[in-house]
Order: sequence, then structure tokens, then C-alpha cells
Amino acid sequence: NSAKAIIFQTGKLLTIKYIDAEGEWFSLPGGGQEAGETLTQALDRECLEELGVEIEVGPLRYIREYIGQNHEFADHDYDAHQVDHMFICNIAEDLSHLVSLNPDPGQVGITWLPIIDLTSYRLYPKFIRGLLVNEPNLSGPVYLGDVN
Repeated sequence: NSAKAIIFQTGKLLTIKYIDAEGEWFSLPGGGQEAGETLTQALDRECLEELGVEIEVGPLRYIREYIGQNHEFADHDYDAHQVDHMFICNIAEDLSHLVSLNPDPGQVGITWLPIIDLTSYRLYPKFIRGLLVNEPNLSGPVYLGDVN
């Protein structure tokens, strides 16, 4: 299981930035749940590590499964099966000084992406780009199924 944060501010989405052979790509802050943690505790911990700030975890918004063998990265993730729980979150602190305390491997930054342009970025899971652009009030389904 993993927990991810959907954090908006003035028309932008907070993301974690990575770089690979194809260039820049982005993901929602958050990560894997450790033994003995609730999903919200995992999200608190992961966001403190990746963003350097404490968050306020709000309602669960989306659940998606990722079954590696069914997607474009099957060569690398064939046996992967992950369930992501995406929560609406807020940051109560000053956002001008976001600094990773314990960045993920490959993490090169923290980036605010304009929601209106999300479909032009390599944001994973890809499926969420269209949801966030087309459903700014975050209505619609909670369970997204096996999507990338």
C-alpha cells in the first residue's frame, strides 16, 4: 500500500520532481506504508521527508491499483502490484521554503505544476492528470481501477 497527497494552491498542484533518461517526470508526494502505520501516518511521514513540512491529511479522494504487467513499464515492473490511496491534503506552514529532509532516490526537487497544463507533463499516475484538469471540484469515482 501507498499513500499520496493531492495538494493544491492557487491553481497549482504540488509534485515531486525526478529526472530519468527521458527527461523530467513528476509524482504526487507520498510513499509506501510501513508495518504498523495507518495510511495517514504513512502520508504524514512521507510528506515530512519529501517536502520538509507537516501536512493536514483530509479526505480520501482516489484509490488506484497498479499491476505492472498491464502497463508500459512491464519490463521493469512486471511483478509489481501496488494500491495507491490519494488524499486531499493541506499544508499549514509557509510554503516558500519547501526542502526535502530525506528525499526519495532520484528526487531532484519539489515543483508546483499548473493544473490547467497537467496533461502536458509526465505526471504519474498518468490517469490522474485528466481527472484533476477536468474535475477541479474532485467529483467522480473514488476507485479508479488498474490505471497508470
